[in-house]
Amino acid sequence: MNGYFGEYGGQYVPETLIPALRGLEDAAVRAFDDDGFQGEFSSYLQDYVGRPSPLTHAKRLSAHHGIEVWLKREDLNHTGSHKINNALGQILLARRMGKPRIIAETGAGQHGVATATACALFGMECVVYMGSEDIRRQHMNVERMRLLGAEVVPVTTGTATLKDATSEAIRDWVTNVDTTYYLLGSAVGPHPYPTLVRRFQAVIGEEARGQIIEKTGKLPDAVIACVGGGSNAIGIFSRFIDDPVELIGVEAYGDGNTSHGASINFGIPGVLHGACSHLLQDENGQVLDTHSIAAGLDYPGVGPEHSHLATTGRARYGLVRDAQALEAFRLLNRLEGIAPALESAHAIGYLEQYAHRHQGRTVIVNLSGRGDKDIHTVLEEGL
Repeated sequence: MNGYFGEYGGQYVPETLIPALRGLEDAAVRAFDDDGFQGEFSSYLQDYVGRPSPLTHAKRLSAHHGIEVWLKREDLNHTGSHKINNALGQILLARRMGKPRIIAETGAGQHGVATATACALFGMECVVYMGSEDIRRQHMNVERMRLLGAEVVPVTTGTATLKDATSEAIRDWVTNVDTTYYLLGSAVGPHPYPTLVRRFQAVIGEEARGQIIEKTGKLPDAVIACVGGGSNAIGIFSRFIDDPVELIGVEAYGDGNTSHGASINFGIPGVLHGACSHLLQDENGQVLDTHSIAAGLDYPGVGPEHSHLATTGRARYGLVRDAQALEAFRLLNRLEGIAPALESAHAIGYLEQYAHRHQGRTVIVNLSGRGDKDIHTVLEEGL
């Protein structure tokens, strides 16, 4: 495995974690070369998660925008999002490594639920760190995690959101590295995590590419996905990187002013949570507070591969404000009977900008999760 994507990536961690990361990389290399591991992972994806997830032609949304919109339905997976793909893959690695205790961070709660689900399936201890602000706005997922047997640890430092939950999970890992596996949920963090997460989420792109060719006889003009840390986006982008297909990530622009989570558009290279990537920071290198109505996008950094794709121009990254995401949430409900997660609603919200310039084109939008968890937030906004 290569620990860098261009200039981004690396292992900027305490020395005590280097052996654990080397051990994880060794275990991953062996697993990826093992047909037995690959078969077991594929079996769980099919028989437990319910893959392949459908590719749905959103006919009324297409007519509304004047483009052909296909939705990759990760919202229909068991647990309601793409996060279960990665959680199962890493749980299988943790079991191989003999690590009985699993810790994770979560923002929107979907990774926490997926991790707690995988731990319940294999009878493993599960501790999930979650910011107290995210606990407030994602209370349903908190109760789901507890029902699955996980301990949910509130984090009250900083903005009490995903960044702070990740920091606390890393502190736990440093203290308990011998017995604990850190099941990181996005394509961020020190090597080899960005590569691991990409590998386990690549099933999204593998399926989507075959499905769109089968249904339309051609590749799409563009693939669109929301980007916080970037796991759902890198998963679907991965199979299209070598194709003549436009790759578009959509960042959370918050209030459209100074309060947002758009690290690629407004950040500069820096180190956060063990890796170098685009980072929202001030002139003194202090990490800035962020905001997004979507808890899973409320993060000041991004996965290093996304930074590389942006720097090389292979992908571009648009902006969608909270208000636009809420309108997209409403629109997809009314036109297609589908409630997207507010994270996914950012990708749906970008379609208006795309269609304004590209009438008649065909796009795939990765619908990374379902919106049951966000109903309370949406109702608070008056929709």
